[in-house]
Amino acid sequence: MTTRRWMMAGSVLFGAGTLMGHPLGALARAASAADDPLRHVHPELRGIAAEMLRTAVPAYSAETLPALRQMGKQWRQPLRPDIAVERKAARSRAGQVDVPLFVVNARPGKPRGAILHTHGGGFIAGAAEDGLRALQDFAAELDCVIVTVDYRLAPEVRWTGSIEDNYAGLAWLHANAEAIGADPARIAVMGESAGGGHAALLAITARDRGEIPLAFQCLTQPMLDDRTGSARAVPAHIGKLLWTAQSNRFGWSSFLGMAPGTSKVPAAAVPARCANLRGLPPAFIGVGGIDLFVDEDIDYARRLNDSGVAAELLVIPGAFHGFDMIGAATTPAKAFAAARLAALRAALTAA
Repeated sequence: MTTRRWMMAGSVLFGAGTLMGHPLGALARAASAADDPLRHVHPELRGIAAEMLRTAVPAYSAETLPALRQMGKQWRQPLRPDIAVERKAARSRAGQVDVPLFVVNARPGKPRGAILHTHGGGFIAGAAEDGLRALQDFAAELDCVIVTVDYRLAPEVRWTGSIEDNYAGLAWLHANAEAIGADPARIAVMGESAGGGHAALLAITARDRGEIPLAFQCLTQPMLDDRTGSARAVPAHIGKLLWTAQSNRFGWSSFLGMAPGTSKVPAAAVPARCANLRGLPPAFIGVGGIDLFVDEDIDYARRLNDSGVAAELLVIPGAFHGFDMIGAATTPAKAFAAARLAALRAALTAA
């Protein structure tokens, strides 16, 4: 695994520059400390983690954000010729914004399961186009149609804007189901990292509005709680790789337009602050055991279960944020990918 490869994977799905939340000096000090951060990493992922620790990548900040956003565009993978990708646009609920969409594997005819996808990037980076190749693979494997939303990013647009962008994409999918070969009764939402947070918010919004039924929510290492790393400290061995408490605070403050972790944060902006989880679609939540988000993801799965929502939780010991892409050839990543695919297949078939 080369430095170039892990930077590419991180840039594509999680936003370039999220790779290291600490300055190199701090990481070097941590690596030489008695509590070696590699000690907690899964054996098959340690080589990748060590290389990440050796590589200096600037953390997200207002100053570095433009360059880091641009960096991610370099690593888009060539598309498959056998799975169609079409550009579309959805009108926002208020009719003020045209939201760009990409439709993957549209094929009129027999209705198939459908996925509304929201990309990662800490709420502040990434683009729908970055992950199109991976979505083509998903669509081919599941024989489904996928609509991915190029929602507006923070801090230029706060949380209300991106939520409405994603809902516009969902409404477009539902309204155009017949034309693209989708079954409107078999729609799942799916996202990674901040995209997982957006997918969870979309599930809550769809439930509250009562216009579009959802069959499933697939949340990969989802970013669900602004209090992580701000009001709520994390254990020392958690969240040291790829996405850290420092990056988390910047992402959430950009998204919210205020400091994260305070009583002033609106519950409607944060999935973990939603008081009522009853009536949400069944969920798959997968996360690494040393991912910054592990505790908030476990807690969200528990709350879903307590609310009568079927929730499958998968925690991979010793896995850090983004391990499934950066270390895709490893045993833990393969197990993670297989479980997620099985959950989606079961949901889109049974709905």
